[in-house]
Amino acid sequence: MYSEIMTLLGFKSKNAVFKLVGRLVDEGFLNKDNKGRLSPGSFYGAVRTLGYVEAGFPSPAEEELADTITFDEYLVGNREATYILKVRGDSMKDAGIVEGDMVIVERNITPRSGDIVIAEVDGEWTIKYFRKKGNVIFLEPANKDFQPIYPKEELKISAVVKAVVRKY
Repeated sequence: MYSEIMTLLGFKSKNAVFKLVGRLVDEGFLNKDNKGRLSPGSFYGAVRTLGYVEAGFPSPAEEELADTITFDEYLVGNREATYILKVRGDSMKDAGIVEGDMVIVERNITPRSGDIVIAEVDGEWTIKYFRKKGNVIFLEPANKDFQPIYPKEELKISAVVKAVVRKY
């Protein structure tokens, strides 16, 4: 990785790259795990949280600085087990997940019935509700035009959806 960064930035030594990476880690722009692997840090800094807005009947707005939060800390629980997938299709539209959305998912979580999961079923990948009734496990869409999926051979749950991101 350091050689690639050295070439990309036109540095003459890996030591210069090492110092740059160390500084970026110190500033929070990069994270370094216990194996030395680099991952993106917080690029946007903290965003102010100003209170609440009514989703029901209108009420007087009160702007009050409640806190600051980074989207990283709000959306990502376990950085090493978290990744993002872009959604294709509309089988989860009634769950509020539509084509073009991005889902933030976390691996290594045992799903509970009702969780939205990323699953490999009989060699095909999908996003659906994980359902367990007695000893029967199946995947349920959130669109009446689709049928539940009962695995014929194999079902592997890869990750549990933790958040949906949509840009307007």
